[in-house]
Amino acid sequence: MTTLLFTIVIVTQYYNVYSYMTINKYDLSDCVLNPKLVQEIASYKNITKTIMNEVVNNGDTFYNEYANFIDKFGARPAGSVVLEEAIDHMINLTRSNGLETVTTEDVMSPHWVRGSETATMIKPRIKPIAILGLGSSVSTPSGGITAEVIVMRNFNELNETIESNVKGKIVVFDAHYTSYGETVAYRVEGATKAAEKGAVASLIRSVTPFSLYTTHTGSQEYGSNVTKIPTAAITHEDADLLRRLQDRGATIVMSINMTSTLDYKTSRNTLIDLKGCEDREKLVIVSGHIDSWDVGQGAMDDGGGMFISWYVPVIIHKLKLKPRRTLRAILWTSEEPGLVGAIEYLNRHMNELNNINFIMESDEGTFEPLGLDVSGSQNAVCIVAEVLKLFKPIDKLKVSSTVGSDITIFNSKGVPGASLLNKNERYFWYHHSNADTMDVQNKNDVVQCAAFLAAFSYVISDLTEDIPRY
Repeated sequence: MTTLLFTIVIVTQYYNVYSYMTINKYDLSDCVLNPKLVQEIASYKNITKTIMNEVVNNGDTFYNEYANFIDKFGARPAGSVVLEEAIDHMINLTRSNGLETVTTEDVMSPHWVRGSETATMIKPRIKPIAILGLGSSVSTPSGGITAEVIVMRNFNELNETIESNVKGKIVVFDAHYTSYGETVAYRVEGATKAAEKGAVASLIRSVTPFSLYTTHTGSQEYGSNVTKIPTAAITHEDADLLRRLQDRGATIVMSINMTSTLDYKTSRNTLIDLKGCEDREKLVIVSGHIDSWDVGQGAMDDGGGMFISWYVPVIIHKLKLKPRRTLRAILWTSEEPGLVGAIEYLNRHMNELNNINFIMESDEGTFEPLGLDVSGSQNAVCIVAEVLKLFKPIDKLKVSSTVGSDITIFNSKGVPGASLLNKNERYFWYHHSNADTMDVQNKNDVVQCAAFLAAFSYVISDLTEDIPRY
């Protein structure tokens, strides 16, 4: 299939998994582990303290490297030159920390570049409307689009509206945030569903539970056999205004002008290995994505998760520890357009899937760490729960059918894994917006996330028993 179609399929699969994940009802009171394994896990108490203390003691240096990275490169869109410069930086930083086993693997990445974007309500009064184009949106025709607006609460309302009432109009989806998994459907599918009814453009209420007149971008997809129409996010405040005006019977007319380009560039996944001392072919993977959207700095999504993942093999190497299995950090590229880097890695390493003992990711913030969201068999969950006892109070355990973003595709192949749980109630306040900057982060929280992830990863990579699959 073409690269574009490939990307669309990835996005569809990703959001379907994210939207419909289910919780497995495992009862941890049913866990019956081999007493020798329980005793072995307990024996790691001192070494986990040593690892965490080392991270905390080097916290200022670690955090300054992280802040320097974010401030130096800022936003790192998929396919961009700045992303490749950021990847080079992380390669050099790894080597300067004494780890030479760093390699890259090429990934063909979509490269969508935002141009100028303006919108103005011209009836019933003149008002500028803040917009932020959604990833892969096409441009408006030369001179823009001026059309009447129709506001829809949800897809059901659109489906029930006759086509003649939508054709030639700008559809605004005023879907209020319930959860990311549910509400993101309007961002991903809104343009397609509006185009099927003959709309000339679509706008969505930004996918966020909170707004201070902020717009939030993200990836969207065009379905097959529909006209590609320009699509963008607007603020909650403007969505509410348009809703009130329509409810009062006003005729709303808006003018939109958007430009963008889309081509494909070669990017790279970055693999950093701390080779195992016994089962070198077996892998414990810890990961985060290095790319970001083109707004803000990508500090939270996913600069923090990428950096704490990168630090795992670095700090374990510094302590001269040699886990049984190879500990691999992966800095995924091009996650934001639809898990492109992860899909490429999976395809390239499909024959090695059985070598992945456990896979982890941090891509939902690096706020105060709480524990792990785990995907795997009941026995896998029981082992993770036992290991988490070493980290009280960072011992909260949630069980899901899939976890993370990039690693969902590995979970779906039966690979057990976990995503960092952290106190991220405000994550979607900043997500995919200009507000995603270093100001969101707290140094102590980020350092504690790094300390927990490094120590947990070491234990899993060193246990004599593999994490069991289904």
